[in-house]
Amino acid sequence: MPRACRFCHQSFEPSKFRPDQSVCSPPLCQRQGRAEYHRRKIDTDPVYAQVVIDSQKKWRDAHPDYPKTYRQSHAAAVERNRQMQVGRDAKRRAQFLVKNNLALDLKHCAAEVWLLGPAVRDLEKNNLAACKMFIFQPAAPGTDAPRPS
Repeated sequence: MPRACRFCHQSFEPSKFRPDQSVCSPPLCQRQGRAEYHRRKIDTDPVYAQVVIDSQKKWRDAHPDYPKTYRQSHAAAVERNRQMQVGRDAKRRAQFLVKNNLALDLKHCAAEVWLLGPAVRDLEKNNLAACKMFIFQPAAPGTDAPRPS
């Protein structure tokens, strides 16, 4: 009796030796099935989870230079990780601003933006510029601002 694979949803005939088979035989589906079993086993069996942790630590101790050599030979992965980290950092800063009550009181500012320096000619139509902004709160009206001595 044919069944549908849990991963690729293709119809397959289960093995007569494994009548409860739920994954078809192509390597991709088999790999997904093993990975799913491994994750479930780690979640449900603390002894198995500890063995996995110990095994990973043993491998890392035996190959201490692996991260360095991997980064040297996979420049695209390094750049992708760097860009993803920039995004995570920006998100973290935005979350901090959400928690900052003063930042929720921002008003529109009709400031002009001036692009200076040699990088200006590299900007396509001057429509993208990285910037940093400093916001200074003026002294209350009628009070003298403290003067440096």
